[in-house]
Order: sequence, then structure tokens, then C-alpha cells
Amino acid sequence: MSESFSAAVRFLWSEARLLEQRLFATLFLGEPSAGVVAALRGYQNDDGGFGHGLEPDKRCPASLPIDVEIALQAYASAGADDTEMLRRACDFLGRQSVGGAVALASNVIEAYPRAEHWSDWTYAPGLNPTAGLAALLHRIGFAHPWRDEATRYCWRALESGDLPDEVHALAEVLAFLEHAGDAERAEKHAAAVFERLTASAMFHLDPDAEGYGLTPLTVAPFADSRWRSLFTPAQIDGHLDHLARAQAADGGWQITWEPPSAASRLEWRGIVTLGALRTLTSYGRLAPSTDARGDLRTVR
Repeated sequence: MSESFSAAVRFLWSEARLLEQRLFATLFLGEPSAGVVAALRGYQNDDGGFGHGLEPDKRCPASLPIDVEIALQAYASAGADDTEMLRRACDFLGRQSVGGAVALASNVIEAYPRAEHWSDWTYAPGLNPTAGLAALLHRIGFAHPWRDEATRYCWRALESGDLPDEVHALAEVLAFLEHAGDAERAEKHAAAVFERLTASAMFHLDPDAEGYGLTPLTVAPFADSRWRSLFTPAQIDGHLDHLARAQAADGGWQITWEPPSAASRLEWRGIVTLGALRTLTSYGRLAPSTDARGDLRTVR
């Protein structure tokens, strides 16, 4: 096992929250996905939604669509199987829906610590996070009336030609096009979405660009990502080189924005460190040993 991988694992066991530790164990140690589901249950509220700072930039216990999206990302990555958890989450999203669209958050977050970027712009229903949520439900293969309504909303938005300018929304649309199940229709729209995305100052084609921004590895985090072909091999390799170099001395990866608390920072570092491990191993830049379970247990 490479020293870089070993150092990242030590960071996860030392600093990451339980959810990322359980997800790491499922993805790299072959442990059951039930551990991820058990960790997620602690964030699920009686209304079926997820909260309690599952997305760490706002420390709000109330259910919010952005926290549902984070939950579904972990659920999908783990290959989990708990249809009741999904049904309750989708029922919650249906109650928040306006014509199929949901907002990232609501003004309930104003009573709690939050990062500066979590403000009233996040209260408007739109493609971010609706497209990402629909994409995840299609990826998981979970049918629900709200998923179908959200899917229709996303296709209508795309076919209107009125694409958003915001990079996160555009990245969510590309995820939707990857997983929504109509390949011909997706190809028809992907080029325009990609052109709008890469034209944004907050999309960093240059791996050495400073500050916060999305990158080709946001769109194609794994070697088999559908939209990897939208970038040149040199662009992907440059960002992989940069990602590998960005590992900090403590084994983890840093974040490029200001979270609301020290706890938020560590939680985010656990998330991005696990993400970096997944991307670098997928592209062959890092490799656990052939006996990963035995070796990784020695660094806990």
C-alpha cells in the first residue's frame, strides 16, 4: 500500500466522521453497506428528510433537500438497499416540491451557524439540487412519483434552452444527463451544458487556478465516468497530478472555502479526503495493497 494511501487512511480514522469511515470501510474493506445506512439513520428526521448538518456548511437540524442529496450520494456509493429510507426521503422531497423542483435550503438555516454562501439565494427551487437528486434516484434505480415529476421538470428546463449560469447547477445537470436513462436525448443537450459550464470563471480548466472552483474531476471523478470524454487526457492528467500533490502533511486534503466552524472543517476534510482516495484509485494513481483488508486494518 502506498504511503500516500496509508496516510489518507490514518487521517480518515483519526479525523473523519462516522459516515465517511463507514463508507470507506464499504468501498475499500468490503464491509456491508448496512453500516453506511446505519450512519445515515442518525441524520434522518421524522419527516423523512435528512438534516443535522449532513452537509457540513450549515449546522441546522431541520430537514433540507441538500442534506437529502448528500445522503443519497453516500447511499448510492455504498450500493445500499433500504427502500423505506428512500421512500421516506422522496416523500419529504415531494412535499417541498414546486412543479417538480426543490430548493437547496430554506430560511430555517438562519437560526443556526452557517457559511456565508448559505443565504437566501438557496431558497429558490431550481436545477440545483433537483437535477442532482433526480440523477441519484435514477442511478439507484428507485422509482417514486417525485422522481418522475422532477425528471419532467429537468427535461423541460433543458429543452427550454434557458440554461443556468451557476456552475453547481450545470454540474448537476450533467449528472442528470448521465443517469436519467435517455442516452440520445442526453447527448443532444450535453454539449451546450458543457460549453456553459466551462465558460464560467468558477470552473477551473487550469489545475493551478487558485481559490474555490469546480474542475474536470468534479464532472468525471472516476475513470469510467460518462463525461470524461468531454475533456482531453492532458486536462484530466493535469488535475490528477494536482490532486495528488495537494495531500496535506497530516494525510488529508484541505478545503478551499471558509466553513462555519472547526467541526465543519474537519467534517469536510473527511469528505474530500475520501473523495480524493476514490478518484485517485479509480484513475490508477493510488493503489491499496493486494490484501487491502489486512493492511488497512493495521493503520486504524
